[in-house]
Amino acid sequence: MVVLAAALVVVVVAASIVSFVTVRKSFPDTSGEVRLDGLSSSVSVARDDKGIPQLYADTPADLFFAQGYVHAQDRFFEMDFRRHVTAGRLAELVGEDALDTDVFVRTLGWRRVAEQELALVSDESRALLDAYSRGVNAYIDGKSGSELSLEYTVLSLAGRDYRPEPWTAVDSIAWVKAMAWDLRSNMDDEIGRVLTADTLPTEQVEELWPGYPADHATIVDGQDVAGSDEAADASDHPVTPDAATMASLRSTADAAAAVPALLGTGDAIGSNSWVVDGSHTETGAPMLANDPHLAPSMPGIWYQAGLHCRRVSKECPYDVSGFSFSGMPGVVVGHNARVAWGVTTMYADVADLRLERVAGDTYEYDGSQRPVKTRTETFEVAGGRTRTTTVRSTAHGPIVSDADEQLADVGARAEVGEAKGGYAVSLSWTALTPQPTIDAVFALGTMQDWDDFRAAAEKFTVPSQNLVYADVDGNIGYQAPGLIPVRGRGDGRWPTPGWDPDYDWTGTIAFDDLPSVLNPRSGIIATANNQVAPDSYPYRLGADTAAGYRSQRILDLLSTEGKLAVDDMTRMQMDAHNPLAERLVPALLEIDPGSAYYRQGRQLLEGWDFQQGADSAPAAYFNAVWRNVLELTFHDELPTSQWPEGGERWFNVMDSIIDRPASHWWNDVSTPERETRDEVLAEAMRQARDDLTMALSRDPDDWEWGRLHRLQLVNQTLGESGVGLVERLFNRGPFEVGGGGGLIDATGWDASEGYDVTAVPSMRMVVDLGDLDSSRWIQLTGSSGHAFHEHYADQTSLWAVGDTLPWAFTERAVDEATTDTLTLTPDGSG
Repeated sequence: MVVLAAALVVVVVAASIVSFVTVRKSFPDTSGEVRLDGLSSSVSVARDDKGIPQLYADTPADLFFAQGYVHAQDRFFEMDFRRHVTAGRLAELVGEDALDTDVFVRTLGWRRVAEQELALVSDESRALLDAYSRGVNAYIDGKSGSELSLEYTVLSLAGRDYRPEPWTAVDSIAWVKAMAWDLRSNMDDEIGRVLTADTLPTEQVEELWPGYPADHATIVDGQDVAGSDEAADASDHPVTPDAATMASLRSTADAAAAVPALLGTGDAIGSNSWVVDGSHTETGAPMLANDPHLAPSMPGIWYQAGLHCRRVSKECPYDVSGFSFSGMPGVVVGHNARVAWGVTTMYADVADLRLERVAGDTYEYDGSQRPVKTRTETFEVAGGRTRTTTVRSTAHGPIVSDADEQLADVGARAEVGEAKGGYAVSLSWTALTPQPTIDAVFALGTMQDWDDFRAAAEKFTVPSQNLVYADVDGNIGYQAPGLIPVRGRGDGRWPTPGWDPDYDWTGTIAFDDLPSVLNPRSGIIATANNQVAPDSYPYRLGADTAAGYRSQRILDLLSTEGKLAVDDMTRMQMDAHNPLAERLVPALLEIDPGSAYYRQGRQLLEGWDFQQGADSAPAAYFNAVWRNVLELTFHDELPTSQWPEGGERWFNVMDSIIDRPASHWWNDVSTPERETRDEVLAEAMRQARDDLTMALSRDPDDWEWGRLHRLQLVNQTLGESGVGLVERLFNRGPFEVGGGGGLIDATGWDASEGYDVTAVPSMRMVVDLGDLDSSRWIQLTGSSGHAFHEHYADQTSLWAVGDTLPWAFTERAVDEATTDTLTLTPDGSG
């Protein structure tokens, strides 16, 4: 979040911005006719009662022009905010507080790579990117900031004299870099291991990142995995750094910790997606479900839309509907007339931290010194100030340890043997190699069959995502895409010595060797960030996937539900069964926490079905116990930055010690006594009872999980301004919700901070390939990014209780759902 100072607005100014005229000034017209230069023929924009647009045009250029126009109508400030982030120019928009973010982004070079990628995209994609940009610019041309969004009004009152620049194709491509960064790999786990190793022996560190549970299924089984037996296994050599290297790594691990995450962090990044063939459905046709898990934001990250050629042909092949990103043309997740697809984060390890021996303007590699490459970056700050910084890089990538003031003394603190100082950290990341990934978005929208799907997936180089597939002919499938490195030495779990070429990447896994399956025998494919392939797969994709609790629950439900209808699929997306509770509650019920007062809490767990609905008293108590168990078990031995969040990884850790009452983890090293599991659990139950008495009520019958587990939707720019009136203008909530981290209804929370929601299913969709008009969808907030617009947050209350909206696709269904129609027509004057 970008935080503006509390001095942003004085009382008089705050009063002026809430005027009816000011608030409504930026609301777009959604009916009538608009004449625009740049169209070859008219485009119809039909909106339903939630403001969701369906666009109809005669040519692809006109269609994507209209998409750009409509995105700008509803979400231009969000688009402008994103492009300032991805260009490392956010300080120009919001001031000094954004400089650290800008320095990191410029160090990584997102915009520079995007500019190089523009030259690599196909001619067709370039034409559509340019058409989209013309549409955006047709809307913003001649408009002041206050006519585009209320945020600009507030910023201008705080002295931000700013007029938006024209949109460009590079602005759209750069957003792909932002997505790739947040979905990149296990880099946070690399950092976590190093920081934890500062106080614990390596073998204990490894216990906190346990392997994938043997009883949890992988996405594809051994008989379905693509790849040859001759595939090289050079990367399959787990390497724990030696003591000398570890000393340096411990002092440099913070280098990447301050890099901003735009979509979420930790348990905030995840997703569920599953697909079943017709043998499992009432209609006899496949169905596909998807709900990506990201950090909550206001407005939500997704924008629903349909893109339709009036006459579908080779010249105009688009007839697609789904979820898009404002600022980027096309549909990222959804379906066309023949094919549906969904995505989840694959957790392929595509980024490695490298420890570099830097001396002056050179660094050591393979026994010799090489020149450090440098470039100067200049930052403009709102108000007229400028700042410059030097970005350094090695052959491995940018030196990220230069990108934050707190890391300036890293080299001075690093110790290797008797030597001290001189170390830096660089980043190797596949997304820094220019690739025309945007081609994949256009290809997904027009695919007709499995072969087209795989061809589109091959273009999906970054970020690596699990792609699931279903078509109207009854086929279902899965494909793992992306550029995934093959390592010479190391397994990607720890930073590696940059001076040793044996640790370099030797290439990437060939697309035809990546896991893929068409029509598995089970008729079911489930992905929930779990391990993709069994250990027999000849390549290492990534070590730190989700532990498979969500995916296993999905498989269990799909295998026992009988013939499925759309309502069954949407109900599954709200399943709040807690698999950890199933393991931990029996142990809790065997323990007497003390007095009748404390036993009242434990009694709630008797007969509990382990579902965490918003109104559940047992869920409130159990999660309070879980939070205290984590604190009592791990806080004494871990650095503060590594205190448990409590999600799927920690389910796995607890699973590994719950049946070991004498495990060293139960002992509090800060006391002379040796504590056991049962003592920790008893104390956790007592503390949970006291916590809920203070937070909710003395009477356990009054407890509800949703009263603790609340969702606040915060505007990314002004939502934490420190000015209450401004925050009330742009933020929404709190909303009381059920679910939790590691559950299918994945409303994550950070046990080290509290119970507030930190991750959400950012949208939900279910596609019925037997009748596309029977499909359902919903997103977190609403179509509009304009505060106080009727569609600013009109989907949130429905989303919170698991309701979904009808998803009209065919022209007949769209006509029946249409409440407003805007016609864009050629100006003719040019």
